[in-house]
Amino acid sequence: MTRRFTVLGALAVVCAAVELVAGRGMSPGAVWDVLNGGGDATERHIVFQLRLPRLMVALGAGACLAVAGLVLQSALRNPLAGPEVTGVTPGAVLGAVTATALGLAGWDSPLAVVLAACAGGCAGAALLWLLAGRGRGDPAQTAVHGVLVSAVLGGLTAMVLLVEPGELGSVVQWLVGTTEGRVWEHWHLLWPWALVWGVAAWLLAGPLTLLRCGDDIALAAGLSARRARTLALMCAVALTAGAVAAVGALGFIGLLVPHLAVAVFGADLRRSLPGAALTGAVVVCGADAVAQLSSRLLATALDSGRLTLPVGALTACLGAALLLLVVRRTPSRTF
Repeated sequence: MTRRFTVLGALAVVCAAVELVAGRGMSPGAVWDVLNGGGDATERHIVFQLRLPRLMVALGAGACLAVAGLVLQSALRNPLAGPEVTGVTPGAVLGAVTATALGLAGWDSPLAVVLAACAGGCAGAALLWLLAGRGRGDPAQTAVHGVLVSAVLGGLTAMVLLVEPGELGSVVQWLVGTTEGRVWEHWHLLWPWALVWGVAAWLLAGPLTLLRCGDDIALAAGLSARRARTLALMCAVALTAGAVAAVGALGFIGLLVPHLAVAVFGADLRRSLPGAALTGAVVVCGADAVAQLSSRLLATALDSGRLTLPVGALTACLGAALLLLVVRRTPSRTF
């Protein structure tokens, strides 16, 4: 197990190094020169004020989404449960877009955007709990109500776009997910939030393990299944809101990475939860590096200096292809 964490940590370092040198505007040699203390003021600004915070935000958001997904799948006993079923992701998007449309926030004020997104995410989760409360925490009803809440919030986002069509670019960035333009303020807002709720998720490893075995076994062990599930959902909501507020709705990270973490680190949540955090950080960081390299190559091939491939588009395409492959290879599996 230690060897697996070491290998994954080394892979995270490699992905981080690739992401630092993958962007446009500077050659890898120039980046290396800046890291060694050289370079001019512009090059140092690009590396330390643009690329490095973007890297850190990608790592933190990936870890949050992966842990949130594993917590949800364990609490709801549903292998296809992801952060989207809590209503937090579309709620955060709606909050950020609405605040931007009203002029209360903008891309030049990261704190206001993050606060608006967190408020929207928490409102989406509150709406879910209001509707699913009568089910006394039933996993199936919670998942179904989550899908309905997400659909309603997505429709409200579309209505905001109809009223303020000039916010199309903001809507697309939040719906697809991107690390473009992230600065140190985003990271300073994300890491304390991620640390607190990540530790809380790890402390819930024992109750989550019992919930995965079924409510009857949890009750026989003296655990209040409803209370434990509520705490787990609260933790997943907080982690998802923090990640979406920082980078938008990155598709399939919270759905597929937990399965990969369990396959690598085993079913013991005391190991698989930290493993999921590290795996999610590696996946998002690696995907962002590939997206930047692809943008660089496409811009050169098409002679378009403004062409940018968002990381969320890449994770959505690869995640959908991987999910389809798994379903086709195991057609008898019940999801």
